[in-house]
Amino acid sequence: MVSLTTSDPLARKAVVSPWLIAWPLALILCFGIWLGEDYWAWAVSYPKAWVLPLKQDITRFMKWLINDLSFGLFTFKEFTRSIAWVLEWPLALAKALLSEGFKIPLGVDEAGDDVFYQTPPLSWLALIAVLTFFAYQIKDRALALLVCLCFVYLAVFGQWESAMTTLSSIVVAVPLGVAGGLFLGIWGYRSRRAELAMTPVLDLMQTVPVFAYLVPVLFLFGFGPVAAMTATIIYAMPPMVRVTILALKSVPTEIKEYGRMAGCTRRQMMWKVLIPAARPSLMVGVNQVIMLSLNMVIIASMIGAGGLGYDVLASLRRLAIGAGLEAGIAITLLAIALDRLSQAYAQKEPPPPAEVPEELWRRHPYLLAALLLLVGSTVVGLFWPFLHSYPESLRITTGPFWDDLVKWININFFDQLEAVKTFLLLNVLIPFKRLLLEVPWTAIIVLLALGGLQLGGWRLMVLVSLLAAFIAVTGQWPKAMVTVYLCGISVLFAAAIGIPIGIWAGRNRSANRVVSAIIDTLQTLPSFVYLMPVVMLFRVGDFSAMIAVVLYALPPAIRYTAHGISQVPPSLVEAGITSGCTRRQILWKVQLPLALPEIMLGINQTIMFALSMLVITALVGTRDLGQEVYIALTKADTGRGIVAGLSVAFIAIISDRLINAWAKRKRKELGMD
Repeated sequence: MVSLTTSDPLARKAVVSPWLIAWPLALILCFGIWLGEDYWAWAVSYPKAWVLPLKQDITRFMKWLINDLSFGLFTFKEFTRSIAWVLEWPLALAKALLSEGFKIPLGVDEAGDDVFYQTPPLSWLALIAVLTFFAYQIKDRALALLVCLCFVYLAVFGQWESAMTTLSSIVVAVPLGVAGGLFLGIWGYRSRRAELAMTPVLDLMQTVPVFAYLVPVLFLFGFGPVAAMTATIIYAMPPMVRVTILALKSVPTEIKEYGRMAGCTRRQMMWKVLIPAARPSLMVGVNQVIMLSLNMVIIASMIGAGGLGYDVLASLRRLAIGAGLEAGIAITLLAIALDRLSQAYAQKEPPPPAEVPEELWRRHPYLLAALLLLVGSTVVGLFWPFLHSYPESLRITTGPFWDDLVKWININFFDQLEAVKTFLLLNVLIPFKRLLLEVPWTAIIVLLALGGLQLGGWRLMVLVSLLAAFIAVTGQWPKAMVTVYLCGISVLFAAAIGIPIGIWAGRNRSANRVVSAIIDTLQTLPSFVYLMPVVMLFRVGDFSAMIAVVLYALPPAIRYTAHGISQVPPSLVEAGITSGCTRRQILWKVQLPLALPEIMLGINQTIMFALSMLVITALVGTRDLGQEVYIALTKADTGRGIVAGLSVAFIAIISDRLINAWAKRKRKELGMD
């Protein structure tokens, strides 16, 4: 990298960038550490004697918290269990309405056992009719048809009971997550210190793998649906906090001035002016809470959530691809229906205050009609069971077809699949894994620090150095390198597939519509669904994990590339055409250089997706940090789970900060900021 200064127009002096000297020196230093392993073995492999017992300290602290901490009248364990008891009431009510029905005590029989009358849950037919009509009222017939078809699938394919169990958890977790996120967001908006304190916590919460949430929650709240719902609330809350802060800050100044002129108090300003003005943006946060809650259902099933998540997990354990695929599609359709409904409701304009009648039945006639329909159909269903339970004889399944398809592929293409697997393992995966495991830990920290210094200054250098050092001093370095190896290989393959598809979609509108529909579907499929066919075709191991990660992490690489290409100013493309450039030259000389920052942000998101999926692939035999988190969950070892989860989060933060710093610098160089 050579820059030319032109203080004298007749004489230009070449100035060599100091980074051209720093990087070769750093590489020579790292190579010297590697060669001198016999003299400074501590710099190559982190000594076990230096490992801090952080895992054990956290585990001991959690045990003290549960067993010994007391507030006088009650212990901390009693406090957490009381919270679980309070949360159990709305969850039990939602389950009774949607999936189980109510138990009405009738007395005691001759044996002394309690006798109950089990009422049916809400009618499946009436619930579909109400949701379809609601979709039509807030938008149009297309949304009504979509919602109707999504819920009809649940009934026809025998997923209704499990779906309602999942939905009962969602209808409780989402309001609590939204309320908690809204409260914290308002606090962050009002207090700059609170916002600064919450930002790193939110960053950490959004990068810590979902398994890591389950370990402390299981320890504090016990095993069961309430613990699963609590983990879901915690996992889904951060986007609502961020959106609330951003939405309140984005309220136009003239609206705030209007509220002050009207004499609003601080509370009135917030709830009568700012919140209503920020409603469309806040609904985006609500939508994110819904989607993340549904994304958590399979993971939460490991600690007692039940529902569709449990069905997918059970199918994975017995490798029943057909049953797992149908349950996974059910989660996807439920997510699509709730996503479209929440988006449509966010975009619907509220009626002017003058047009809102005072009477309750006039303000909400459709709501009252829906309640009457639900109650009436449920009562009638006591005499006509068809109304409250879809007939089992009319249910259909495609499970055997998918199972037979996978068996047919295994029988007819086993040798070809095994050849591809063996070639990639021997020539790509294993050599790269050995390389990362043999590179000195000090060398990697030195290179990360130098990269941070060049891209973001001394603050970024200190941040990435400390985060990488944490992984080493807690004894997680070898497993972290396995995680980096699997993530790096998967991201390379995802980028090699996704970037060309994104370029095609960005330059062709028709292709963009098709590709967008496909990747939207891929992003709503539960992560566990990707594991089942891969394991059945390639069995357990690193290769199966890599294939599943590539499939799961592919959409961001495609989406960001297509967006970056399509956002290149048409005037620059026209200038290239006028200059006589061919279509290929326009791509390589104009579009790709300008879209490169956006493409790199897509790679950043691909890394985030890959890391989140790697934790789940621990179920198929990987030996990385994900397996540490999973083992910690099975043993309820909070220290082990938290340290491994933080290590995964720190890998994500390091890559995120470095790539974002590079993209920001590149955008400035291109004059795009």
